[in-house]
Amino acid sequence: MAHTLTQAFGKNFLGQAPEWYKNSIILFLIINPILLYTIGPFATGWVLIGEFIFTLAMALKCYPLQPGGLLALEAVLLGMASSDSVYKEVVSNFDVILLLMFMVAGIYFMKNLLLFVFTRILTSVKSKVALSLLFSLVSAVLSAFLDALTVTAVLISVGVGFYSVYHKVASGKKIHHDHDHGDDETVHEYHREDLIKFREFLRTLVMHGAIGTALGGVCTLVGEPQNLLIAEKAGWNFLEFFLVMAPVTMPVLFFGLLTVVVLEKTRWFGYGAEIPPSVRAVLEDFAEDQNSKMTTRDKAELIIQASVALVLVVSLALHVAAVGLIGLMIIVLLTAFNGIIEEHQVGHAFEEALPFTALLVVFFTIVAVIHEQHLFAPITHWVLSQDTSAQAPMLFVANGVLSMISDNVFVATVYINEVKMALDNGDISRQHFENLAVAINTGTNLPSVATPNGQAAFLFLLTSALAPLIRLSYGRMVYMALPYTIVLSIVGLTSVMMFIK
Repeated sequence: MAHTLTQAFGKNFLGQAPEWYKNSIILFLIINPILLYTIGPFATGWVLIGEFIFTLAMALKCYPLQPGGLLALEAVLLGMASSDSVYKEVVSNFDVILLLMFMVAGIYFMKNLLLFVFTRILTSVKSKVALSLLFSLVSAVLSAFLDALTVTAVLISVGVGFYSVYHKVASGKKIHHDHDHGDDETVHEYHREDLIKFREFLRTLVMHGAIGTALGGVCTLVGEPQNLLIAEKAGWNFLEFFLVMAPVTMPVLFFGLLTVVVLEKTRWFGYGAEIPPSVRAVLEDFAEDQNSKMTTRDKAELIIQASVALVLVVSLALHVAAVGLIGLMIIVLLTAFNGIIEEHQVGHAFEEALPFTALLVVFFTIVAVIHEQHLFAPITHWVLSQDTSAQAPMLFVANGVLSMISDNVFVATVYINEVKMALDNGDISRQHFENLAVAINTGTNLPSVATPNGQAAFLFLLTSALAPLIRLSYGRMVYMALPYTIVLSIVGLTSVMMFIK
């Protein structure tokens, strides 16, 4: 009986995750206390970061919330971070949490409009290069005026919509039938090859769009959370921020879009996949079917969604309130005017966002460990001790490398506070402070595309419902982001060295 019960505990631990994965997490939990009392909290902190990145990398084996949460809980119990410091990290990032809770849910209620618009774009634009450029450019522009997480939520919603339409047809179902698009067992044999090619096609579009959010997000003070913090410390308004960053961000945007064309033409790094003709035919039939069956009430619903979308864009562009609160407003408007008044109907909208919100709080616990154990302090002090002329490019590199490991918002916060303190103490001039602020902003935003843990929007994509459908793993995401990482980092660093004196 005891043996059977032991087996049951083993089966229940992390559910359907592979045995080797479960054993790895158990090993991490065992060695961390040993390392803490042998090599000390500083080195153990870096080991903990590596372990947490492992859970992100294996997101398709097990959602990182559970194994990452166990590691974070152990870190707090071992005293590597206090519960108060975790709370402070959460509170300081409350805008991001609000955004995830409400904005992503708001986008859920726009899915019919998004699918309507993007289906027509997909069926109208025949050139894959033009389509990829369009996805990247639109994502960049939207991210400059909205925010990267909101735009990523749109990409996820559109991707899942496209995939579910074809998967349903490939399984022999009609458009109006209920269907589980995560189950490939129902897909007919002669559709399987096209489904694989369609996954590749969607993967490339989503990755171009995700990189586009970084290209646009770096340009304005509302594009990324840390931009607002940097602008506040520097005393810049929207236009001043854009103009000060432009010598770096505009060359990066140009070469980023050029990279889209090169990757699609050369088919390097998994890009260049075309949509199979049979899939295009299905989507065209879907569009025609939707048009033919559209009732007056359906049209009214789309008009409401389009009107609220306009309200959303204007509200975010003018920054009338915290992004999350604007998202709550969107939920209220869309549900009230489109007849969604039952609790369970509203509840479905939060299924995508809340698991990731919980994961992000776990991530903030790891950030609290970084903060309390001063894991970045040696790098920070070394960079700021260098010759003044070398500090801007070195800050760009240091921020970039650390943002690949940690959260770019945290890294930017650490560095902008350091240089602001130097300014207040009279150690550096106002002009040099502004140069360093540009290096910090671009350094945290651009090289951080290298890994999903570098940017919250990328982590959101990796852990979304879309990632397993299109087989977008951590490793594949890093591989597909690599050419962009190289180009954005080189162009960004060169621009900092040439234009930021």
